[in-house]
Amino acid sequence: MYIRFVWTASVDRPFQLVWREDMSGKRIRRHSADEVSRLVPGKTDLDYVAGVSDDEIEAAMADDPDWADLIALDWSEALVVIPKRKKAVSIRLDEDVIDFFKGKGEGYQTRMNAVLRHYMEKTRKPDAAE
Repeated sequence: MYIRFVWTASVDRPFQLVWREDMSGKRIRRHSADEVSRLVPGKTDLDYVAGVSDDEIEAAMADDPDWADLIALDWSEALVVIPKRKKAVSIRLDEDVIDFFKGKGEGYQTRMNAVLRHYMEKTRKPDAAE
């Protein structure tokens, strides 16, 4: 039996958990985030979290070495960027090119896309910009 859990989000269905029971993908169950929280109780003390002040959160972040590089960032002008929709294609590439990107670890197709996007943006004529 094959079980895969996937978090998805769309405009009409924000954050849902999708799971499949078999390789064919015929049995799919979808649960909203609210349903998941009822089905799989978490260990987070939500009452405590709701009562923590911003000052307490910032003090805890200052003591946490994992946050050291992020505390000073100015998030006031951060933008939410929705990734462009991907299109599945079949493409023939040299074996050594594929081996190189796969050798860098998981996400090789994303890296290949980034290289192609960089090339496209650098060689695109100014009047052809979207």
